[in-house]
Amino acid sequence: MDDDLFISPALRIPSAELTMRTSKSSGPGGQHANKTSSRVSIEWDIENSGVLSSIQRARLLRNLSTRLVGETTLVVHVDDSRSQHQNREIALKRLAEIVLKALRVQKKRVATKPSRAAKARRIDAKKKVGAKKKMRNKPSFDE
Repeated sequence: MDDDLFISPALRIPSAELTMRTSKSSGPGGQHANKTSSRVSIEWDIENSGVLSSIQRARLLRNLSTRLVGETTLVVHVDDSRSQHQNREIALKRLAEIVLKALRVQKKRVATKPSRAAKARRIDAKKKVGAKKKMRNKPSFDE
């Protein structure tokens, strides 16, 4: 239970559902990066997760569709640090942030109309610009 990934008070991903892989990093570290497996990849199969409700699962699959591998698996790669341990912590944190953001329900935008005063200011500004342009014309002597 201590290794579970805390997303929110209502949602924890069991560590058994997360697959962690390490590989050689392309990030900082020089020769150290060439000979140690410090890059961390964490995979989570959303479709087969036992902790999600059907609504949460559908929302995650819809909102994360561009980030998924093979339609249902979310993968996070981290090679920011020289340390495998730090990269693991960063990857878990990023995974939690991605899932939390994808589960958040976006508020619907309420359409608004400009106020009467705002409309009046806009029309007044247009009239001033029109008057300025009219002053650029040569005067006509017909009148």
